[in-house]
Amino acid sequence: MKTRTGIIARPGYRFLAASLGLTIAGVWLGSFLVWLGLALTGFFAYFFRDPERPVPPGDGVIVSPADGKVILRETVREENFLKQAAQKISIFMNIFDVHVNRAPVAGQVKALAYQAGRYVAANRAEAPQVNEQLAVMVQPDAGPPYVYVQIAGLLARRIISYIREGDRLQTGERVGLICFGSRVDLYLPLEARVEVKVGDRVQAGRSVVGRLP
Repeated sequence: MKTRTGIIARPGYRFLAASLGLTIAGVWLGSFLVWLGLALTGFFAYFFRDPERPVPPGDGVIVSPADGKVILRETVREENFLKQAAQKISIFMNIFDVHVNRAPVAGQVKALAYQAGRYVAANRAEAPQVNEQLAVMVQPDAGPPYVYVQIAGLLARRIISYIREGDRLQTGERVGLICFGSRVDLYLPLEARVEVKVGDRVQAGRSVVGRLP
């Protein structure tokens, strides 16, 4: 699953191409567009950065699926796939965070469910109900399944998934990205030991958010 070229996530190259084209047009026309194009090129290169991340060692490690700030931790009923109580961790990504999402735990992708919707601010309480989103259920090699949900935000207009049903994922593997500010909700089994709290900042694939028994 090749989703990275150099240090830029592959979906970012179309944005870079457009901004570079604008820069060239500005040079050709001798207009202010050259400065706009350069500014956009710098922004897109920064936004779509995709650094390598060492996965923490240890049995049962659950890594963060996203960069950002933990804005919610609670026990709720997961309605997409599990249909039962689960521990929910919500991570809000602002526009300056790395937006490449990663698999929290190794396992097989059992199901995906896309929901069209609105684009309210991803840190608002109603975002998981009304916004565009993609829910994914993964079955680890041992233990109960977990679910992560990529949720579009106020500026996010596209959820990009790298995976399909039946794929096998490794812990920390890249699974997709969301363009321009968004949120990821992670639903873990009740027996998992959650090790983050509201207000913590985490990094996808690197920060340990919990451990499976």
